[in-house]
Amino acid sequence: MKVKALFAAALIALIPSWVTAHEFVTEAVHIDHPWSRPTPPGTPMGVGYLVIKNAGDSDITLIGAQTPRAASVSIHESMMHDGMMSMQPLKEGLTIPAGEAVELKPHGYHLMLEKLVQPLQEGESIPLTLEFDGAEALEVELTVEPLDGGSMKEEMDHSGHQME
Repeated sequence: MKVKALFAAALIALIPSWVTAHEFVTEAVHIDHPWSRPTPPGTPMGVGYLVIKNAGDSDITLIGAQTPRAASVSIHESMMHDGMMSMQPLKEGLTIPAGEAVELKPHGYHLMLEKLVQPLQEGESIPLTLEFDGAEALEVELTVEPLDGGSMKEEMDHSGHQME
């Protein structure tokens, strides 16, 4: 019996942190594993990733977000076009169909935290309020985690992104 308990404890220790991720829930909206990644000093932008599940019976739209850690937050989509990765803001928001989930992840939909007040550091939690059309606002925390096992590679060059 002790061997089984030790084996189970060893397996639990090997489970990646994302498996034990946190979630935030309202009646209609479930947010799974909100996270960001560290930013080097002087970097004006960070990112936000999460899964939005619409548990309601009508579509909802993520229309914005706010955090005290950035001057503004916008919703973007990254896409491959002619062999080049590019991104564009979703000015009308991101629709989550009833009963479905949409993942904000690297190389896809994501939140841009613009004009960071200070760098995002691994291990900290960043407060973020998500705003919806069709559902109430929801306060979550982005956990700053390493990407690709600690790599801080950028998914694309954001230097051309215009900030107001």
